[in-house]
Amino acid sequence: MQDVTLVPWAEGDLGLLRLINSPEMTEHLGGPETEQQLLDRHRRYVELPGTGRGRMFTVRLGTDPDGPAAGSIGFWETVWRGEKVYETGWSVLPGFQGRGVAVAAARAVIGAVQAEERHRELHAFPSVGNPASNAVCRRAGFTLLDECGFEYPKGTFMRCNDWCLDLTAQE
Repeated sequence: MQDVTLVPWAEGDLGLLRLINSPEMTEHLGGPETEQQLLDRHRRYVELPGTGRGRMFTVRLGTDPDGPAAGSIGFWETVWRGEKVYETGWSVLPGFQGRGVAVAAARAVIGAVQAEERHRELHAFPSVGNPASNAVCRRAGFTLLDECGFEYPKGTFMRCNDWCLDLTAQE
């Protein structure tokens, strides 16, 4: 499996976010965002640690925090079925896909979530039509709970799989 380093999202990561915003990369997420939506998302990513409700990271290849940027991953607090949980999501650039980068990043983010010690569960909601992201969930140790409707982006509903990781069982 590929070694990765998670580096906290920073002002200079807007270029990476623009790469992730391509039609190819957003196929299972409703398509690319507008420039303003992208700028708003970048601002939320930069400010997220200050809220105490999660973190976003640049996924860097290898063990060097200055290694090549391969994508992004993060976790954030959300309410799911009446309970506060963490949610995670990731994007890996096409040139790095199929090399175990997403699985390594997911396993690394699990450690970051556990360090927060705030919620019992971490969920991921990949589209049912995204076999690669569903495989990442399985390989990273999540359990498939069921298929569900999920609103993303706001105003658009999609069919997703609800994958859950019991953080207390990982300690």
